[in-house]
Amino acid sequence: MNERAAHLISTLELAPHPEGGHFREVYRSPGRVRPADGRSERAALTTIYFLLVGGEVSRWHRVASDEVWHYYEGDALQLLTADPRFGAVRSHVLGPVGGGRHPYHVVEAGWWQAARSTGSHTLVGCTVGPGFEFKDFEMLRDRSEAAESLKHRHPEWSEFV
Repeated sequence: MNERAAHLISTLELAPHPEGGHFREVYRSPGRVRPADGRSERAALTTIYFLLVGGEVSRWHRVASDEVWHYYEGDALQLLTADPRFGAVRSHVLGPVGGGRHPYHVVEAGWWQAARSTGSHTLVGCTVGPGFEFKDFEMLRDRSEAAESLKHRHPEWSEFV
């Protein structure tokens, strides 16, 4: 791990995340909303810092709410997204504006997502609305049929399972 990534983990008080990488929740809205999909009441909005160091990946997962990824610093981030049935996997590059990079990307509720740094480290933020709850979080590795479907249809992305 490079010195800057270690500094960010320490300074921002990041902890290991179940999907990979390091995170810390930095905001949870006191406002409450009831999602139209029947879930119980949630915080209106949550935000985390999320850091991937070179060689780490954010494994395929999905969230029941919309999620906005925001680039903060470091090397560009490759963010993969796929519809709920893995019909197609798309690659988005988040980083400093230019060369096909944009500083944010929205992942729709229920879509699969995975990510990796393109270099030594990448610091991003993730904002979820309605707010994130771990009961709304699902890892692909826990859904064997869906994981096998991805490995068969898109073997090039199976390392993220």
